[in-house]
Amino acid sequence: MFELKREKPLIIAGPCSAETREQTLETARRLAATGRVDMIRAGIWKPRTRPGTFEGVGVRGLAWLDEARKETGLPVAAEVASSKHVENALEFGIDVLWIGARTTVNPFSVQDIADALRGVDIPVFVKNPMNPDVELWQGAVQRLQAVGIGNIGLIHRGFSTFGASSYRNNPMWHIPIEMHRRMPELPMICDPSHITGKRAYVAEVSQRAADMGFDGLIVESHITPDEAWSDAAQQLTPENLAEMLDTIRWRRENVDSAEFKQALEQLRGQIDHLDAELLAVLSRRMSVAEKIGMIKKENNVTILQTSRWGEILEKVKRQSQLLNLSEEFLGKILEAIHVESINRQNRVMNDGI
Repeated sequence: MFELKREKPLIIAGPCSAETREQTLETARRLAATGRVDMIRAGIWKPRTRPGTFEGVGVRGLAWLDEARKETGLPVAAEVASSKHVENALEFGIDVLWIGARTTVNPFSVQDIADALRGVDIPVFVKNPMNPDVELWQGAVQRLQAVGIGNIGLIHRGFSTFGASSYRNNPMWHIPIEMHRRMPELPMICDPSHITGKRAYVAEVSQRAADMGFDGLIVESHITPDEAWSDAAQQLTPENLAEMLDTIRWRRENVDSAEFKQALEQLRGQIDHLDAELLAVLSRRMSVAEKIGMIKKENNVTILQTSRWGEILEKVKRQSQLLNLSEEFLGKILEAIHVESINRQNRVMNDGI
């Protein structure tokens, strides 16, 4: 059985969709020839956003994956979204399964898959849900653990957001960080293809994942990406993938150096001290906000003063460059502080009512 927890990086690659037998096999051959790939992936069933688009070739694609495995000697992986998919994948001896983002979001679907896997010894990856919900992600893992699946990994593929963005899915790196904090024993790999949606950005997101200690990558690769039947814009040729992987620098989690550890501890001590100061300042600020709320209450004035909030935002724009802090970063911090200040003033306003 393929062990997901292994020496990193784990590299999984293959087409978004298995389209034809020849396309699947040729992609696998060329990926294997690079010597950089540990496992072949291919989408067999495609849960699409809208009806009428290509939704996968179904069971016959599993036979192509089986052929690819026999020819290349590499293990193969496929996504499953129902108990029937699990049954089909097991019949063809697929080495690794993964649960996709559109399935993770639905506890009923995850439980259906978990029940079908009860008593089966097979590795399973769980992608994050479409929305940034750590509880759903963790819950999906726990459902698999409850039926005896012990070889589980995580895939970070970003989160669906409304509005324009450079990336197809917002990485929201703090979400996988929190998931890793909760389940540090599980290996976590990154899916830069689905985060970016554009092949031009796959390398930069892959390096970010490596810098943050991810255990590997799952990347979409196609022999003729522009002709792919799904997600054409985000796929790389096997050769371009190998070139990209050569540029990625994988970091160590730690080093056995007394000098390094001493320097790190000193700097972390400074961080701890500064964090304590920040919290103390925030506490004092909230006390002032409550006093402002009291004055507004006594004079029957509304809590929200739009012009004042506008003045604060303008001040942020001016100070961000001087402080070497991004305007976006400062804006998010002040917005959170502003919301909490309003909540404090609201409690003061309604005290005794």
